[in-house]
Amino acid sequence: MQEAPGAPGAPARHVAIIMDGNGRWAKKHHLPRVIGHKRGVEAVREVVRAARHMRLEALTIYAFSSENWRRPEDEINDLMGLLRAFIRSDLEEFVANDVRLKIIGDYGVFAPDIITMIDDALARTSHNTGTTLAIALNYGSQQEIARAAEAAARKGAVTVEAIDAELDTADMPPLDLLIRTSGEVRLSNFLLWQAAYAEMQFLEVLWPDFTPAHLREALDHFATRERRFGGR
Repeated sequence: MQEAPGAPGAPARHVAIIMDGNGRWAKKHHLPRVIGHKRGVEAVREVVRAARHMRLEALTIYAFSSENWRRPEDEINDLMGLLRAFIRSDLEEFVANDVRLKIIGDYGVFAPDIITMIDDALARTSHNTGTTLAIALNYGSQQEIARAAEAAARKGAVTVEAIDAELDTADMPPLDLLIRTSGEVRLSNFLLWQAAYAEMQFLEVLWPDFTPAHLREALDHFATRERRFGGR
């Protein structure tokens, strides 16, 4: 018998992660901050592989927010270099393993070579039907909601459904679970609309130490929750 929507035991379809703690991890280990970001990329790689094996339909990761431009220029350059390296090293694996890459946010402000790399990656994985990996780049949820409301208004009445249809995540399953690492308890302008009824888990582990076992534990805990969506 199929589980009723929201009943305990129903698996998560869409998980989002605020990957926090790279800098603190580096400081803790007396290493340059860029090494923390590199270890964070390695954690991303392992979690994406695990998500596919755990049959998640969608995984959304917060890679670079619209507020991250306030960071020092050398750190931004390091992050852009890591983004280039990630696409170069992992794209063939995405293609081979049926992972669809998606970008939420406005990546059109990045360097031309990065835009070209992203466009190529999106095109090459567009027909994949396995796990969708959505990477938030130059993303801010308040800005996304404002854009969606403007788009809805151009088409007619501004309703919840109309805004929902214009969000960057409109073609993805509803958000079930949002995880934030490093012990911070805030959403930092990430998926504010989508998280309205999502379960949330705030973990003490720093992102570079996050493993597939942590993801599995989070999914197992999610499966014990009864989600009422405002009902009884």
